Amino acid sequence: MSESKTIRIGGGQGFWGDSPDAAIDMVKHGRLNYLACDYLAELTMSILQRKKNENPNAGFAKDFVHLFSAILEDSSKQNIKILANAGGVNVKALVEKLGEVVKGKNIKNYKIGYVEGDDLKDDLEKYMKEGYEFLNMDDGRRLENIKDKILNANVYFGHEPIIEALENQADVIVTGRAADSTLFMSPLMHEFGWDEKDYDSIARGIAVGHMLECGGQASGGNYQYDWRNIKNMDRLGFPIAEVTEDKTFFTKTDTSGGVVTEQSLKEQFLYEIHDPANYITPDVIADFSHAKIEEVKEDFVELKNVKGKKRSNLLKLSIGYHAGYKVETYLNFAWPDAYEKAKLASEIIMKKMERKNLKTKDIRIDFVGLNALHLKVANMNPDFVKNLNEVLLRIAIRTDTKEEAYKLVPEISPLQLNGPPGASFFGGRAKIQSVIGLWPTLILRDMLKLQTNIIEVK
Repeated sequence: MSESKTIRIGGGQGFWGDSPDAAIDMVKHGRLNYLACDYLAELTMSILQRKKNENPNAGFAKDFVHLFSAILEDSSKQNIKILANAGGVNVKALVEKLGEVVKGKNIKNYKIGYVEGDDLKDDLEKYMKEGYEFLNMDDGRRLENIKDKILNANVYFGHEPIIEALENQADVIVTGRAADSTLFMSPLMHEFGWDEKDYDSIARGIAVGHMLECGGQASGGNYQYDWRNIKNMDRLGFPIAEVTEDKTFFTKTDTSGGVVTEQSLKEQFLYEIHDPANYITPDVIADFSHAKIEEVKEDFVELKNVKGKKRSNLLKLSIGYHAGYKVETYLNFAWPDAYEKAKLASEIIMKKMERKNLKTKDIRIDFVGLNALHLKVANMNPDFVKNLNEVLLRIAIRTDTKEEAYKLVPEISPLQLNGPPGASFFGGRAKIQSVIGLWPTLILRDMLKLQTNIIEVK
């Protein structure tokens, strides 16, 4: 294979609900070979499962259908392959919608690839009877404790089914809970023919995915280093990887705003990396501990020295479960003495809850504008606190039952007249909401049976 071969992959989405503008710009102006879009997080999966429970035709990221429609004609003309884990918990329903879009655009011989099999919810009971405990990675509890509350159970899987779809010339590939970075690494592994034991190359592909999976976070969005000088953030571009057999660069389109710099990529590179020497993915254990990120020219940065090790025989299983109910409510207090008033209001509420014998699993009181983000390291200097223009009191509780949660609901708005002066009701009357808990655990790789499917829209 020619050493001059270059593959360009665009990071089209950073999460479910991200802006489509950068992806559309990349397809038009980015000279892409692939566009990969990451839609899923642990909580997203459970939300989608709840939507599917309400409507069997729901459960996927509908945003992707709109983006797909916007880029289909240009991507088809340029032979840009599209990958997305937008299938959520209902991949087939998404495939049907994509097929309708293709027919509506009158595009012929278009292949839609999709992957099934990451949903293990219906198999959990069988595995528990066989002795698998599915221990919670955070606290060691056994899944048996919540088995009647499970909403979804989806496995983070790797490259194999995606590469199978690419080998079958799929034009778009949609999945459920494919690992974020796998969406970006798989096309590279396919294009360059990397062997399963070429750990360094696969790890480099994972690093590409890690850089691109959060969209604008690598190209000037959420940028701590020099955020004041980001140009045209209203047209923020998302990063593009330009990869050869032995080199990796990052850039963006000339038509977009934002920046791709050494600093912006370093901020993204450190995101969610717990152990830089052992970044565990379904495809490889990547070693980023000696990586170098160097700016070659404006908006063109090279990544070097990523290494890899043999992957684990375990895969992460993310289980969502019903974890009770919550109420979140607010009161706003104005100067003078805004914090002192808000604090007294919180004490009044807690005394009322004590008289009602409120039983909570969790309770949180924050003073937004003072310490809701900085917590114990917030500036509590008396002069500073006394002169705050305003403070927003936030009280949130989690309970086992709706009845317990409701005890808080009617007690907030009366404090406008029955509490400290200067209060204003904020956000409307609180509503009781169901809480989704996350149960991270591990399974053996061979417990997962994935299936790649191809349909052709003629």
